[in-house]
Amino acid sequence: MTAVTLIHVGDFRESYFREAEAEFRKRLRRFCEYKTVLIPEERIADENSPALIGRALEKEAEKIRAAIPPRSTVVALCVEGKQLSSETFASLLEEKAQSGPICFLIGSSHGLDERLKRECQVRLSFSAMTFPHRFARLMLAEQLYRGFSILAGSTYHK
Repeated sequence: MTAVTLIHVGDFRESYFREAEAEFRKRLRRFCEYKTVLIPEERIADENSPALIGRALEKEAEKIRAAIPPRSTVVALCVEGKQLSSETFASLLEEKAQSGPICFLIGSSHGLDERLKRECQVRLSFSAMTFPHRFARLMLAEQLYRGFSILAGSTYHK
């Protein structure tokens, strides 16, 4: 069974996001071993200071790197990533699962450290539109379920 890890910076504040993620986590058990790892968001004294933001992203990146499972294909979710159809995403899951675990990264509201993104094997974007980074976590869980459902020939994806 494919091991899929999501490392995310920051947690849900809203219970409805937690409930929706729990539903997809339950559904995903059929297809993969899905695990999430929370990295606390670094506090930034001045949200307008690029230098402080950069240092916070570097600290978060160190913690993220330490949490990445060995031999994982690492996928950064970021605005400059490639946009895929659900079918192409399913094919990506199938291809990468053959090499071992898959690890997805979702950064804070400031994103991910640039060096960390360069270290990733894949950069993925859900849309050219901007979404709250916490919402991306729920979107990923749904797309993972959709992707595995496509691979299984399920009727979920219409």
